[in-house]
Amino acid sequence: MIKRSLSKPTKLILFEFLNNRLDLLKNDKLYFLRLKKGYEGEVMFNSLTEKLTCNCYILNGLRFEFNNTHFQIDSLITMEQTLYLNEVKNFEGDYYYKNGRFYSINGVERKDPIVQLERSASRIHLLSSSP
Repeated sequence: MIKRSLSKPTKLILFEFLNNRLDLLKNDKLYFLRLKKGYEGEVMFNSLTEKLTCNCYILNGLRFEFNNTHFQIDSLITMEQTLYLNEVKNFEGDYYYKNGRFYSINGVERKDPIVQLERSASRIHLLSSSP
């Protein structure tokens, strides 16, 4: 197994410094906590992929720009001729799908992680087939 290590995002490092030195505004504090929680989820996912014993490549934290669009893939695992895209979420609580939409248990509609994954897969496909 060959692996590209997971690295802490620059924004998270910056917010950690700021959070330790001053009182962040409410929205900035919430953003920082979401960044931190997301990174912690990726670290947990990374600890699971480290246990894989297959002949594969694991690439974490990939960032791309294609057709003036930026996108990120949390983890890409390649095995033979197959790419496995992984979108890591570290949600708390209960969620459900209804009529093709994603909701938290209190009925608030949330961004659908499946849509994000499908969008990344489409962009990777376009990127790989471009001249």
